[in-house]
Amino acid sequence: MHGLPTASPADVGLCPERTQRIVDALQRDVDRGHLPGARVLIARRGRVVLDAAIGRLDPARDAPMGTDAIFRIYSMTKPIVSLAAMMLVEQGRLLLSDPVGQYVPGFMQQQVAVPGPHGVALVPATRPSTVQDLLRHTAGLTYEFTGNGHVNALYSAAGLGSRDQTNAELCERIAALPLAHQPGSAWAYSRATDVLGRVIEVITGQPLGAFLRETILQPLGMHDTAFHVPPEHHGRIAEAFEHDPDGNGTQMPMHDPREVPVLEMGGGGLMSTAHDYARFLQCLHRGGELEGQRLVSPHTLAFMTADHLGGTVPHADNPLLPAGHGFGLGFAVRTRLGEANVHGSLGTYHWSGIGGTHFFVDPELELFALFMAQAPNQRIHYRMKMRGLVYGAVVG
Repeated sequence: MHGLPTASPADVGLCPERTQRIVDALQRDVDRGHLPGARVLIARRGRVVLDAAIGRLDPARDAPMGTDAIFRIYSMTKPIVSLAAMMLVEQGRLLLSDPVGQYVPGFMQQQVAVPGPHGVALVPATRPSTVQDLLRHTAGLTYEFTGNGHVNALYSAAGLGSRDQTNAELCERIAALPLAHQPGSAWAYSRATDVLGRVIEVITGQPLGAFLRETILQPLGMHDTAFHVPPEHHGRIAEAFEHDPDGNGTQMPMHDPREVPVLEMGGGGLMSTAHDYARFLQCLHRGGELEGQRLVSPHTLAFMTADHLGGTVPHADNPLLPAGHGFGLGFAVRTRLGEANVHGSLGTYHWSGIGGTHFFVDPELELFALFMAQAPNQRIHYRMKMRGLVYGAVVG
């Protein structure tokens, strides 16, 4: 159980019929074969008003979705690792201004790939990437799958996706590749949080998983959140369709959570449940504290969920960071009421995972919502759809 207080929708300003409409809309998608199954959890003013399991856990074996289903949360790992880094900042063990190369020496002498009329030239970085750059994705790094540029291709060829390497080995490989942008010059979604995970390991002398367990997961009671799923819980793992209906025949291969990976990837390795992640979101919603366990101060959380791009760092129109948004330390942040193609108050912060999970926290409305599915090709569709459904239910 999530162990969080509950309320009826009407008690906290949600319309009961409109709240039920969220479940009905997802059930329609399940019935027409568009969605294998999903978990949705909504809380307002610190109380859970909807905690629903819809459809099937695993389309291949027709098991119903349970409230204890375990999902690959991919990039929803990032906010947890970002919070862990800020806990070290609060302890005086890490500075946001520290150069990444202080912890991963390969980052000391970075070069930047600059495309030109005669091919790609390598030029020295004008300044070192910092820990703040890692947290806000301005370190000049990229992902192999976010474009078809020269550096994306180098990432693809470098075997960065292997789960049979340590964080130290992964970061050595990343550091050996050129940057896609000068540090601080552009927002580009990237492997930066993987590198941040390694920074945490260097400072603490612990594997990332052990540090997260001791400082965040156990204190918050997130007992089903880890880098793999133990055998006794394999029956709870949610799975995607073999062929995603929106995938045009191409299906994103998803990692096997039954395997114990060597790589405890800070940018995308965790498995979790809706109840576990709701406890994390409740902690954020409460300013960094849950049930007497304070992880960070309210000031630190406000700092993390402020915009750190400031309108001066360009970000190409990207479905991950739509118009009207900036980026903080681990979260996208709503900076303008209009312009974006989704609902949200000023200051709403959110993130998502490539496997089909997402959340948002709206401090102004004291609202958070969490959606979990294993539907990689439909993730953007459900990010959009859930915003309209959830905000359509808030009437008071």
